[in-house]
Amino acid sequence: MPTQLSFIVDSETQLTELANQLIAFCENRKIICFDAPMGAGKTTFIKSLCKQLGYTGIVNSPTYPIISAYPGDPIIYHLDCYRLKDEEEAIQIGVEDYLYSGNYCLIEWPSLIKKMVPLEVVMVTIELIGTHQRKFIFQK
Repeated sequence: MPTQLSFIVDSETQLTELANQLIAFCENRKIICFDAPMGAGKTTFIKSLCKQLGYTGIVNSPTYPIISAYPGDPIIYHLDCYRLKDEEEAIQIGVEDYLYSGNYCLIEWPSLIKKMVPLEVVMVTIELIGTHQRKFIFQK
């Protein structure tokens, strides 16, 4: 499988197929980092990804709780590191336990904890192209 794929997305209806593409691209990797500017659609895409992974509950941005756990098989952890002051704060709230749990970890704003994130991750970059267009780049 290639180490990088890119897609142009024009509407939210394409996110289901894109989520399936990401799951296949990940192979056995379960830590997925999302890099994009505020409002680019990280959480919107994560909602589609969680649905394709079998989670049927509500997925919200964990900006204020920082970590949300979505039970099921597989268990999915959704981390939003935006409000973390530094990696020390991430250690204090137990981020490493989630990263090394063997479960899916979907991380928004991973640059804020970059020294903690294992090397074997998939990076999803979302670039704004136009009002309704996004470029998604998957890299491992």
